[in-house]
Amino acid sequence: MTDETILKIENIDVFHGTFQALWDVSIEVKRGEMLALIGANTAGKTTLLDAVSGLRHPSKGSIQFEGEEIGFLDPYQIVELGITQVPEGRSVFPDMTVLDNLLIGSYAASARKRKAENLEKVYDLFPRLEERKRQVAKTLSGGEQQMLAIGRGLMADPKLMLIDEISLGLAPIVIDEIFRALHKIKATGITVLFVEQNVNRTLKEADRAYILERGRIALSGATADLRENQEVKRAYFGVDTCEVK
Repeated sequence: MTDETILKIENIDVFHGTFQALWDVSIEVKRGEMLALIGANTAGKTTLLDAVSGLRHPSKGSIQFEGEEIGFLDPYQIVELGITQVPEGRSVFPDMTVLDNLLIGSYAASARKRKAENLEKVYDLFPRLEERKRQVAKTLSGGEQQMLAIGRGLMADPKLMLIDEISLGLAPIVIDEIFRALHKIKATGITVLFVEQNVNRTLKEADRAYILERGRIALSGATADLRENQEVKRAYFGVDTCEVK
């Protein structure tokens, strides 16, 4: 991780129709780090990822990627710049094979020339996907489908990966495997921004975190510091501040 900012979000408001989901939100993502967004359901985490990937456009504020304003761009343009999103619920193509699901991830012009190289990287990261490359995606387990969704995101040759609800519905042993893979992805220089509701696990895995509450940034900082924050302990671990030694 460096001190260089790869993604800078400044004072954005985002609406779902007439409902305001994000209020004056600002975050910075450093190149090469693993950054987490923490918060309850409806806190605005997915909306924030969608704003970065172009699925929603802010009504106010700025989103800059590598110094370029992207808040008004469409998703296909943002993918070309090097941002890919792994959506909540995996969203694999159920009746297509594992291999075809992966190859779809390389549709962007910037990724096509490295399709074979990136496919090998995905198979090295998730050997089970190579073993099952001829299977249709709907026959995979939930954990394997999450691996497939992450692999498809890697096929886009990203500089920044956005991963929504990374451990949702997965067994603990599979979650361990997914987080090991994320650390390997980070080690290649890809920046990772992920959403997770398991606060305890997140504060062990991420470098830094932002905590969203009702569409606003409530807290942020290095995860080592947030683990010792009395407000975090009280809100997320059920520890009364007077009991903390």
